[in-house]
Amino acid sequence: MSVIPPRRNRTVVEQGPERAVFSDSSILHGHPPIIRTRSQLRLEGILQGANQALAQPGHGRPGQPSSRKFRDQKPRLLLMGLRRSGKSSISSVVFHKMPPTETLFLESTTRIQKDSIHSFMDFQVWDFPGQLEYLEPSFDLEAIFGTLGALVWVIDAQDDYLDSVARLNRTILTVQQYYPNINIEVFIHKVDGLSEEYRTDTFQDIVQRISDELSDAGYENAPVHYYLTSIYDYSVFEAFSKVIQKLIPQLPTLENLINILANNCGFEKTYLFDVLSKIYIASDTRPVDMACYEMCSDYIDVIVDISELYSWDHPDRKPKGEQMREAESHVILHDHSMIHLMEMNKYLCLVSVIRNPEAKEKKGLIDMNCRIFQDALNEIFSRGWEQEE
Repeated sequence: MSVIPPRRNRTVVEQGPERAVFSDSSILHGHPPIIRTRSQLRLEGILQGANQALAQPGHGRPGQPSSRKFRDQKPRLLLMGLRRSGKSSISSVVFHKMPPTETLFLESTTRIQKDSIHSFMDFQVWDFPGQLEYLEPSFDLEAIFGTLGALVWVIDAQDDYLDSVARLNRTILTVQQYYPNINIEVFIHKVDGLSEEYRTDTFQDIVQRISDELSDAGYENAPVHYYLTSIYDYSVFEAFSKVIQKLIPQLPTLENLINILANNCGFEKTYLFDVLSKIYIASDTRPVDMACYEMCSDYIDVIVDISELYSWDHPDRKPKGEQMREAESHVILHDHSMIHLMEMNKYLCLVSVIRNPEAKEKKGLIDMNCRIFQDALNEIFSRGWEQEE
């Protein structure tokens, strides 16, 4: 009996600012005829029967919307893992600005938590309970994975992770068979409590166990990406930035524009931030410096707090000529470097670090170039940011 040929990709391992690029030659060539095994046909029959039942009015399972509704929703991120692995803490810190110390009082997730994130790209984050056996026939896999953009699996590095790795491997095999376009992202979490040596050994052991299991199943180079994360530093924001960037089809164009802007203005590093979550959706192609990223992220909090406290729209104010409605700010640091922030729209802001001491004398030219970048940004997304209003 013929076997489905595995996808020949290079495994991407991402740790901190490092990033490797993987190629996917299967996209460039036609797919050969697929001969399915008996177990595959059985699982397909379960999926087909469940979807046909959901498509008929009045025949859906209680509490489960139809699969047709899921196809119309925005891209989704699915947080999965065993109980107490840290999924809810990650979601609360990144998307709800909860202080990391308060996550100690979060209760274990008992049902699917759905958060709608309204930003430059509307998407949903689902926090999936660790105790649910979603691979059983009673669950509709199409409703869970049908419109999924990325599967984020959280592994507690401070606990016994063998069960979590085994369950992750079973999930990856299912996803690769029927939803091969889903990005598989593995967060090796809670590494803040581990020594540097033990952290590296744990990372390599988890990667090796997952790779060996998938290789034995015929997926020698499955597209799985790994990150070391903690809610007590900016590593979890860095990891989510990489995850979100893979869901943005305009990312190469954005990076090219930011590179042009940074080179023309002498920026050492430039980030395009989502103001709500402080995830950066794009940056120039220079290596990411975590200290620089933390400084830019903190500066956003400063500007947002000041704007909320002191900004005021006077009811009788009449603008004379064209006015800049977006926030703009800069600060000179003790080493004579400058942080420059300019709001692109109500969702995004551009934050740059400039080491050239002469930059403060040419701020008007920098502002003009950033406004040109703003026009190009809005044209790329082809969406009116104030359209809803």
